[in-house]
Amino acid sequence: MTKKNKIDIDQIDLERMKELTTENPGLLPYAHTSGGAIIKPEDKGKITGRAVAAMHSQTDMQMTQIYQQMQLLADQAKKIQKRVEVSERIYNARISFEPLINHIYYLYQKEDGTDFLSMIAPDEWGRKKGFASFVAEIKLLADHTWDVLSEG
Repeated sequence: MTKKNKIDIDQIDLERMKELTTENPGLLPYAHTSGGAIIKPEDKGKITGRAVAAMHSQTDMQMTQIYQQMQLLADQAKKIQKRVEVSERIYNARISFEPLINHIYYLYQKEDGTDFLSMIAPDEWGRKKGFASFVAEIKLLADHTWDVLSEG
């Protein structure tokens, strides 16, 4: 052996060698042999970015669903409010008969601004109409509110 290839044992720093070696090479964050698999550290910013984007997508979808549910509830509330308004108007109108549940009636307004309830549809009046304007086609419900089927 030549002098170049000779290893001087006195020159070896054993403490430094212990730092550079491990008893569990499988736990190293890099390949410990020349034929080992390449281990690349993950870009935490990229992972976080994807997770945040997915979270925003999911929450946006859920917020859209909640908004649609709120819109449905608001529409239902408006319909109930309309039923209450029409019911109050009908109960203040002149009614010359006893309305029956699940029957269809017609609400009209006279020239003097008063309302009256009739069993006669707007197209059944003939030549002489007894009203100034048709207000609504309605049906008496079991809870004694009125369902507005159509408005004039």
